[in-house]
Amino acid sequence: MELQPIYIQILALVLFTIGLITALARRNVFFVLMGVELALNAVNLSFVGFAKTLPAELSVAGQIVPLFSIAVAAAEACVGLALVILIFRNSESVDSDNYSNMKG
Repeated sequence: MELQPIYIQILALVLFTIGLITALARRNVFFVLMGVELALNAVNLSFVGFAKTLPAELSVAGQIVPLFSIAVAAAEACVGLALVILIFRNSESVDSDNYSNMKG
């Protein structure tokens, strides 16, 4: 029995929705960053799911794009967490509403 690509896309849609809701509904910056990471991983899963439907020569592109996306997401997480640590040192809070009154 072979796993159908539609089930992979449905799983990716559910994960993306959970990540989007988490990123938009939470006030804690750590939860917002986790929601963004979950949404990015859902997109990567979708790429790999679509790559499964292609012939072997073309399937490689659908598997390499998520690899670069994971590398960019890891760099984004490092920079995001560094910014959160620096802001926490000044305001002693990880509530995202506290950051809205900062003027640059």
